[in-house]
Amino acid sequence: MNWDGLEAFVAVIGLALLTVLTRSFFMIPERELPLPDWLKRGLKYAPLAALTAVIAPEILMSHGALIATLKDARLPAVLCAVTYYFWRRGILGTIVVGMLVYLPLHIGWGW
Repeated sequence: MNWDGLEAFVAVIGLALLTVLTRSFFMIPERELPLPDWLKRGLKYAPLAALTAVIAPEILMSHGALIATLKDARLPAVLCAVTYYFWRRGILGTIVVGMLVYLPLHIGWGW
């Protein structure tokens, strides 16, 4: 095994051990770890924050920079999807509406 292969192997093993350790952190103690109330309240917003961190750059950026034109298929698709969501409160319908607006604009008109 050459050095590049050895380094990759050590990196994979190290990352695997780190992943197991961090994911099992809450299962190692025999009793429940007490969390402060402020932390419990804050953790309720973690999924929303993570979703926003993933989706916002996809909507507002292209090739690492903010979009400079309104002629982008993502903007009307997001507007229609958000409108549908607040109207019907359905996740599947929101995705379908967003894609029904996005695909014709992006593929058909080249936006």
